[in-house]
Amino acid sequence: MFGLEALDLARIQFAFTISFHILFPAITIGLASYLAVLEGLWLKTHNDTYRDLYHFWSKIFAVNFGMGVVSGLVMAYQFGTNWSRFSDFAGSVTGPLLTYEVLTAFFLEAGFLGVMLFGWNRVGRKLHFFATVMVAIGTLISTFWILASNSWMQTPQGYEIVNGQVIPVDWLAVIFNPSFPYRLMHMATAAFVATAFFVGSSAAWHLLRGKDNPAIRTMLSMAMWMALIVAPIQAVIGDFHGLNTLKHQPAKIAAIEGHWENVGDEPTPLILFGWPDMKAEKTKFAVEIPYLGSLILTHTLDKQVPALKEFPPEDRPNSTIVFWSFRIMVGLGFLMIFTGLWSLWLRKRDTLYTSRPFLYLALWMGPSGLIAILAGWFTTEIGRQPWVVYGLMRTADASSGHSFVQMSITLIMFVVVYFALFGAGLGYMMRLVRKGPKIDEGKETNEGGPGQKRTPARPLSAAADDNGDGDHNHSQTKEI
Repeated sequence: MFGLEALDLARIQFAFTISFHILFPAITIGLASYLAVLEGLWLKTHNDTYRDLYHFWSKIFAVNFGMGVVSGLVMAYQFGTNWSRFSDFAGSVTGPLLTYEVLTAFFLEAGFLGVMLFGWNRVGRKLHFFATVMVAIGTLISTFWILASNSWMQTPQGYEIVNGQVIPVDWLAVIFNPSFPYRLMHMATAAFVATAFFVGSSAAWHLLRGKDNPAIRTMLSMAMWMALIVAPIQAVIGDFHGLNTLKHQPAKIAAIEGHWENVGDEPTPLILFGWPDMKAEKTKFAVEIPYLGSLILTHTLDKQVPALKEFPPEDRPNSTIVFWSFRIMVGLGFLMIFTGLWSLWLRKRDTLYTSRPFLYLALWMGPSGLIAILAGWFTTEIGRQPWVVYGLMRTADASSGHSFVQMSITLIMFVVVYFALFGAGLGYMMRLVRKGPKIDEGKETNEGGPGQKRTPARPLSAAADDNGDGDHNHSQTKEI
């Protein structure tokens, strides 16, 4: 069917499930830190706007966190069902790393999540803030271990191969492999940027519909400060990441650039646009800028970048895909930087909250961070092919060997279930976003203390009814 084999369907199924999953942890990472900042600002300034925003975004965080956990379980099971040969080969490395993630990050998040979501009026302010910070730290620790495992697959170090299996001999080398620091910083920063534009888009949506209050303005202001500062930093991190990839995975860089061969000693041009043809071994309709490829990738004007024809055809990544996925990521990155700079200009003119062209741009940039993350992830993973563990194990040797019919049935089931389940979850989350923050949300009714009655905040009650009184009605019911 369509020239696909069982291995192709296994890869599509993994790509489909991880594409859903990666969106939720990205927002979870960013929102957890955002909530910690909001609560910290409220404790310091006693400005109730920060408190109202905390309660608003904590509800969205709760829904997003739940969907992330559910989608993450599927990812773990696939290693045993569809990629059992990979698990047998490299499980002694990837298994412990994922276990460390559960024992540290997940337990830390689970231990303090209940206090964070339900303990606003049941514990002291400092303890609640501590719980929020612990959840935020937990999401970053989780990122650490997941990226350590995936980065080892990109640049394996600290191992020996004994009887056809990888045996770790130096855990520090395994964890802190050559690509890990760059990929960790790149992913964590991407999560912060994606969350900033998600928050900014929500604020723009409300402002465009005439809902203008201090909470909405604070959302937009904080999001645009984040975009202004962090988006350029992400570009710098991406440059260092590219230099690291050129050193350790030169074929990936050649595929990303659509660069097939060097001519004499001429510097490498940058191909802005074109269509890499894997069969013809050339990039058709190429629009080139002389010298720029060498300047960006080697920081010189005379060194050449490795070309795809320098590698055997069976070792070349699919340039057609990664060429364009990389450009989508970079293009969105430049748009993010532009949005941040425009916001600064409008802020100085005191029109940040009233410029409708800018608000429409901020609105449409809402999913840009998540799309950029997906594009970057495709670039990284497809660019690693045909290896599942770079230079050690090919993807074709890693699958469980299921039949085409089996993979077709499971793929169809995944598509149907995912769109139904997570579609409903995303719809509910967007309903919460559309309601917007409520003034005096989560306001304490008494100082409380040991033995005093307190009313827990309920993160999923904001969309209980359409008149926005869900929390009030539930509180009355509880008091009765």
